[in-house]
Amino acid sequence: MKIQKYQSQLMFIYMLLFSYHRYAIAERKHENRERKTYIVHMDKSHMPASFEHHHEWYYTSLKSAADSAEMLYTYNSVIHGFSTRLTEQQAKSLKSQPGTLSIVPETRYELHTTRTPEFLGLGLGLGESDQLLPTSTSQSDVIIGLIDTGVWPELKSFDDMGLDPVPSSWKGECEEGKNFKSSDCNRKLIGARFFCKGYEAILGPIDESTESKSPRDDDGHGTHTATTAAGSATTSASLFGYASGTARGMAPHARIAVYKACWLGGCFTSDILAAMEKAIDDGVNVLSMSVGGSISDYYMDTVAVGAFSAIRKGILVSCSAGNAGPDSGSLSNVAPWITTVGAGTIDRDFPAYVTLGDGRNFTGASLYSGKPLPNKLLSLIYAGKASNMTNGNFCMSGSLNPADVSGKIVVCDRGGNSRAQKGLVVKRAGGVGMILANSEAYGEELVADAHLIPAASLGQNEADDIKKYILSDDNPTATIGFSGTELGVKPSPVVASFSSRGPNPLTPEILKPDLIAPGVNILAGWTGRVGPTGLESDTRHVSFNIISGTSMSCPHVSGLAALVKAAHPEWSPAAIKSALMTTAYTAYRNGKPIIDVATGLPSTPFDHGAGHVDPIAALDPGLVYDVTVNDYIDFLCALNYSSDQIKHTTSQESSCSSGKTYRVRDFNYPSLAVTLETASENGDGRAVNSVKYTRTLTNVGSPGIYKASMSVHDGSIKVRVEPESLSFNRMNEKKSFIVTVSAGSMPSGTTSFGHLTWSDGRHTVTSPITFTWT
Repeated sequence: MKIQKYQSQLMFIYMLLFSYHRYAIAERKHENRERKTYIVHMDKSHMPASFEHHHEWYYTSLKSAADSAEMLYTYNSVIHGFSTRLTEQQAKSLKSQPGTLSIVPETRYELHTTRTPEFLGLGLGLGESDQLLPTSTSQSDVIIGLIDTGVWPELKSFDDMGLDPVPSSWKGECEEGKNFKSSDCNRKLIGARFFCKGYEAILGPIDESTESKSPRDDDGHGTHTATTAAGSATTSASLFGYASGTARGMAPHARIAVYKACWLGGCFTSDILAAMEKAIDDGVNVLSMSVGGSISDYYMDTVAVGAFSAIRKGILVSCSAGNAGPDSGSLSNVAPWITTVGAGTIDRDFPAYVTLGDGRNFTGASLYSGKPLPNKLLSLIYAGKASNMTNGNFCMSGSLNPADVSGKIVVCDRGGNSRAQKGLVVKRAGGVGMILANSEAYGEELVADAHLIPAASLGQNEADDIKKYILSDDNPTATIGFSGTELGVKPSPVVASFSSRGPNPLTPEILKPDLIAPGVNILAGWTGRVGPTGLESDTRHVSFNIISGTSMSCPHVSGLAALVKAAHPEWSPAAIKSALMTTAYTAYRNGKPIIDVATGLPSTPFDHGAGHVDPIAALDPGLVYDVTVNDYIDFLCALNYSSDQIKHTTSQESSCSSGKTYRVRDFNYPSLAVTLETASENGDGRAVNSVKYTRTLTNVGSPGIYKASMSVHDGSIKVRVEPESLSFNRMNEKKSFIVTVSAGSMPSGTTSFGHLTWSDGRHTVTSPITFTWT
């Protein structure tokens, strides 16, 4: 009996332990499902004396709030803190502990997805403009870091022939991983790292059958941006014969370091922040980031916080403005210490021709290179009439009825899925060709794609004409032809429809974007992993691809900033940015303003910022609007940031003086965004609209006398500059001036534009001005 009783007790204890174990496992699984990734900012000055190292303090703080949590990354340069996975309750517990500045939830960012050196005036000859370019030796001292999808190192664009040994200041390395060896780096590609802990914490382990857990680029985007910024000159470059010639980056002798933080599932801020920290510590001079997310206050914006740490170390940060245009206020990356880049076209097109059965001809764009259509007219149908789905007009996967489209050319509306995928949907349904029709959102913008079937992209007006023809004709027919590459296209540049627009949704007093650069139909290096469309079924392999986006315009400016840095290594990031902005142009050689392709009307500073970049002029700007770290802190004080919010943004101890007046409008930015009051309906009909702006110019050229001139579109706005002339006698001399704007009341939302130019007869230093009534 005693034995049986003992056995029963053992069985009870076993069952109890087993049940508890199962309960604990279930609880742990539930907790893991409830966890989210957070970036934890710690106040370094609050570390208790009992700890010898900050990492010990971080670990103990984390374990006291969540004993099973682990740190994904620790950060020492961009911020002081770490990233981890926590439940909401654990995050609250950690936030309440002494020394915790803030806890920011993980954010997923998206990628903002040849001829351009010549278009920008960076010729291969020995003309007068080429004499201003920095030497290859000084260029090779500059290192461009790119945070993106990695790199395809075998491309000739990464050839290091003729380059000197790697600069002694470089502290980076080439990390090994799947399909990537340290020997894949050389004197051109001097660094390669990858960051995936944040990605894997949310989406699980990387599927190494589809992407490489290493710096290798399986997407193509990172290779394209890297070679755009600083690719070595490569002859006989083209995509299927399109855009043939010598491809080279903006700074072809600069070094490249890649930081892979973007994967097939996106780019997560904990990984981006870790990549920024390594780039800063490694010693890059320019940091290029063609990614973007939602707008948030600067102290909550991971990229803005990381970028501040970079500019503190003298690193210029260039970011894409976003591809959410032409909507107003659609920008990303708007911090004033970031160079925000929109997109324009270049003077090169890839014409495709659509001929209708009634004899009319329309010109579109395409990079199709396969078998042409038969030399006859083919039946034509609108996708919306060949589908039983409400969104059938977009040619979404499986939306077309094969019986309706077999053997026909199909008109598909742009939007909803990728442009090339629409052609694949048509092909799978039995169609033989596609006309890609722009809607009002895309206007007359023509983006070329390497389609898998004969296809042409058409602007809205011509696409609408074709749809009307289909409705009016009992037997509509058409054919599509292709004619290769066309150079010397005018007008160019025009602002791309997709390029995100101002005004600045976070700080309207800071004009964004800063400027535009080539971002439409850009030829650059590509991965060997996927075809030019990126579609799984596209088995073609190319060394170069032609794609579009502010992702492409950003590395143009990154490379051009490297050129300016090479020519003027002592300049601050703000001085380089000012040089690029104040020498940008807003009109064609005939004097007419740059066009916005979305409207067909002249573009405004909300579209193009300071204008289209002009690298040769930027090398010798005459004067610059320089900004120090303390100036940026004063800017944050003007936003009424608390000491903790400033510390969160800048990772340094700072406070605002109670005896000092801080105003955003006095921040020394190279542009002016003027906000004016609209009179109250209950008032006397008048609004006091006299505001003053202070700016300071620094001489970076020869001595000279600069005179101010104003141009304002609205004659009712009065602008006065005091003094009207500035005399500079020596290098780095500073002179300040005041701009006074006076204007009456206008309806809220009214905008107008103008510009202020300082000139000594040789240099023109131009700042765009926007006027907005609120």
